[in-house]
Amino acid sequence: MLSEKEWKNRVTELASQCKVNSEIDTALYSQHDVKKGLRDKNGTGVLAGLTKVSAIEAYNMVDGKKVPCDGRLFYRGYNILDLVKGHGQQDNFRFEEISYLLLFGKLPSKADLEEYKDILSSMRQLPTNFVRDVIMKAPSKDMMNSLAKSVLTLASYDDYVTDLSIPNVLRQCLMLISEFPMLAVYGYHAYNHYERDESMYIHRPDPELSTAENILRMLRPDMQYTELEARVLDLALVLHMEHGGGNNSTFTTHVVSSSGTDTYAAMAAALSSLKGPKHGGANIKVVQMMEDLKANVHDQTDEEEVKNYLEKLLHKEAFDKKGLIYGMGHAVYSISDPRAQVFKTFVEDLSKEKGREDEYALYSMIEQLAPKVIAGERAIYKGVSANVDFYSGFVYNMLDIPTELFTPIFAIARVAGWSAHRIEELINVDKIIRPAYMSVSDKHEYVPMSDR
Repeated sequence: MLSEKEWKNRVTELASQCKVNSEIDTALYSQHDVKKGLRDKNGTGVLAGLTKVSAIEAYNMVDGKKVPCDGRLFYRGYNILDLVKGHGQQDNFRFEEISYLLLFGKLPSKADLEEYKDILSSMRQLPTNFVRDVIMKAPSKDMMNSLAKSVLTLASYDDYVTDLSIPNVLRQCLMLISEFPMLAVYGYHAYNHYERDESMYIHRPDPELSTAENILRMLRPDMQYTELEARVLDLALVLHMEHGGGNNSTFTTHVVSSSGTDTYAAMAAALSSLKGPKHGGANIKVVQMMEDLKANVHDQTDEEEVKNYLEKLLHKEAFDKKGLIYGMGHAVYSISDPRAQVFKTFVEDLSKEKGREDEYALYSMIEQLAPKVIAGERAIYKGVSANVDFYSGFVYNMLDIPTELFTPIFAIARVAGWSAHRIEELINVDKIIRPAYMSVSDKHEYVPMSDR
């Protein structure tokens, strides 16, 4: 029997064998025309399916050639810029209206929307003692794991968990859209109480309030928030709700749904994908990077000093030494991310309300400087611009949303898109998604144990 120290050392040694024997020569990818990450050199994804849910456009066709353009995002054929036009000047919040659009493929009438909101409000409740028996037991500082655990456990309370009929799957999806805010916020409170010895409070959602309002109500000890805070959070939910079938978590939803698995397992898989720092966790890295910048740049209004810091990031001399300026660039967009452009106008208003205009000015400066710094240091195949993650972390910070909930807030929004894609997959495709991998390993003759 090995001691803990011995087996840990041995596992470390064995891991080196994994690396040596699993590493693939990068040249083989080009040789066999295999797209790393299922993406072309210019970042375009390999076509893997068809969808009506949303569309992303980053190029115009000019004389038969792709020419980069300002990014465009469409939900069910509607430009996101049109969908959020007048946001903050209308009586209703938009998350509910636009999630209806994603799920049902049409804009709701006033009567449709009121009925839909009533359905979500009616479903916004957890099974008896679920908070005590599931969420408060074994709390985790990893809120995404906590959320996935809660989602999988909810399957135990569903008598029709494996029924893949569309009415039943829709019921399950609507229930999860309603309950995700509770699962996330209550999970945070449980962790905060048991691990940080903070006061414990569980506020029930108000059936008359929107999703965004209820998140702030449940999160804050006094349940108070301003109108602008709720509307900015609502906008964030709308902008994060959906982003094409090829993003990692949505593609995961398609893949696991194609296997015939249940809704809870499919959503837990999507959550597991979203929690990665290359996907839903990116805004946390932006906030951490900005804190490091503030600690190391003496004059944050000096463009030259800020530019020097950005160069150090690319040279792996600052922050996490990864050589990245977080919040810059996107797998699809080149000239601009429309979500970031929409978000920016509301970020400015919120920064004024919170007295943080200086920080907003710093973000704006970096948004302008970073693409130039990257272009001067790297060979790039398409333009680089700020993505939605660049501003979303700053927004959540101004809303006093704890860092641990940044990615769960993303999930609260994106579950609407996942639901639309899951339903689309079940309606249209009856084959399991099964791409091919080419083996590049050498062949060997088996050697009996006695001869090794």
